[in-house]
Amino acid sequence: MGITAAAWSWREAFRIVAPSNNYCFPTVFSPQNHTLSSPIRPYPFRQIPTTSCVVHSKKRNSRSEAVLKPSIVDEVLPDDEDDDLLFDEFEDEGLVEDNNFFEDEYSVEDEELSAGDGEGGGGISLARLAWDKEALAIAKEVALSFNGELQIYAFRTLLNSTIRVRIERLTNKSGSPSMSDIEAFTVAYKKRLDDAESIPDVALEVSSPGVERVVRVPEELDRFKERPMYVRYVTKVAETGSSIESDGVFRLVSLDMEKNCCIWGLADVKVNRGKAGKGRPLSKKQQEWRVNTPFDSLRLVRFHPQDV
Repeated sequence: MGITAAAWSWREAFRIVAPSNNYCFPTVFSPQNHTLSSPIRPYPFRQIPTTSCVVHSKKRNSRSEAVLKPSIVDEVLPDDEDDDLLFDEFEDEGLVEDNNFFEDEYSVEDEELSAGDGEGGGGISLARLAWDKEALAIAKEVALSFNGELQIYAFRTLLNSTIRVRIERLTNKSGSPSMSDIEAFTVAYKKRLDDAESIPDVALEVSSPGVERVVRVPEELDRFKERPMYVRYVTKVAETGSSIESDGVFRLVSLDMEKNCCIWGLADVKVNRGKAGKGRPLSKKQQEWRVNTPFDSLRLVRFHPQDV
């Protein structure tokens, strides 16, 4: 989902479209899935659950033909993921001591998600193009022009002259920008790119961090401590010296920056309540369960979609 414009002109009137089950066609604005599209004939594409804008930045003397292109920024929907995530039976003995009781219980697709990948994992990833460092510097300057309210969450350049930017709103508890934020940033950034002589015609994609944004460790742990988080971590077995990877949906109990560690408890979400029975709250054992994780043992921390 995004706005697609070739031979860019903001004089054109934009109309709002909302995705159907499989394709997007011109219709009214939907707050569930923000999408902007230029008034070109509808180009069908699969529904992509992220707030984004896609534009083609063209220099004033460019003779490139119009290109219709769907957004390729893809994130995971917070739909029925929880239905597939169930705990094994809780043991009456040794629950608190056993950190692996939810191993293999979370059927989430994190294999392609990596912290600092310049995409859903945040951070910066440059293709080592002649102009990408300048494009990054301009993006940071544009973000600063919004009075400290917007920030670059992820920035990536591709060999096909594509720039992907994910921005976040610092004044929002979830960090998610509004559609207006994304549109305003896109307009300002696109103009700066057009004015930069050393930067060629590029495809620009601007989006939000996403519903399953990666949380930076330890910088953002305290910022998002009120949210349930999916945590993947490693523990060492003293007897063998081997490492075991575990995961779960947790809440942050405490954070110790001096000792570089944090303590987690089970989050009060559907996947964790499921063991107690449908419609029941977390059991006492679940409420008391804790795990202490050093920062360097945390392999992935990301938002867990809120229960519907």
